[in-house]
Amino acid sequence: MSELRFTVDHEWLRQDADGLVTVGITAFAQDALGDVVFVQLPDAQSYAAGAEVAVLESVKAASNIAMPLAGEIVEVNAELESSPELVNEDPLGKGWFFRFRPADAGAVAELLDQAGYDRLLKANDDA
Repeated sequence: MSELRFTVDHEWLRQDADGLVTVGITAFAQDALGDVVFVQLPDAQSYAAGAEVAVLESVKAASNIAMPLAGEIVEVNAELESSPELVNEDPLGKGWFFRFRPADAGAVAELLDQAGYDRLLKANDDA
């Protein structure tokens, strides 16, 4: 498995060997949401960075998932439609949301690495 990258919105990204990028939410995000009870997955099409592409509903709140980088979504995790609890049970594995082909493959490397994400979490704790 390649190195994960992170967004300030608590999404993780993994660039796979086939050039596609898999996206999910971090353990921190799923813990903050509580038990996920519904996931609305995006359509397979191109999106701009920042576009709202998915919706999560939990016992605490509803939350939007934004497209982390510009690109074309080519696959969604249909298993989440019948088993949204996978987001809580395995957020960095079986709880992934979608895979996309980034418009700029190099942009993934510009996101936060694990150390940068840890600093973000610590800064949020200190605030």
